[in-house]
Amino acid sequence: MKKRSVFSVILLTIVTCGIYGIYWFIVVTNEIENDLADRSDGCCSSGISAFLLTLVTCGIYGLYWWYKEAKRVAFLGEIRGARIADNSVAYLVLSLFGFGIVSTALMQNDMNAIADAEERGNIAE
Repeated sequence: MKKRSVFSVILLTIVTCGIYGIYWFIVVTNEIENDLADRSDGCCSSGISAFLLTLVTCGIYGLYWWYKEAKRVAFLGEIRGARIADNSVAYLVLSLFGFGIVSTALMQNDMNAIADAEERGNIAE
């Protein structure tokens, strides 16, 4: 999992009027799917398809994405030895009320914790 600066992710999303946020959404979906490998539940298997489904459903799939990806990040954290809480409901509620950028920052922070655990070699397979 790639470590990214939370500040940079937020700043780039704001400066590019959300375009970087779309890129982040697609890349993160793919990274999580690749890291889960054979343990994946098959949900959100492609970042492009997740983004297109979000567009087609006028954002409804995006809410599901936040919930499901948060569950998958928590599971990945458990596998990698990082202590990450299941923030799925918090991400869903934040996104529902228009605070997706906060969910982005929190999820990137969780993914950075997983990357740190991988660097330390705390993988509990």
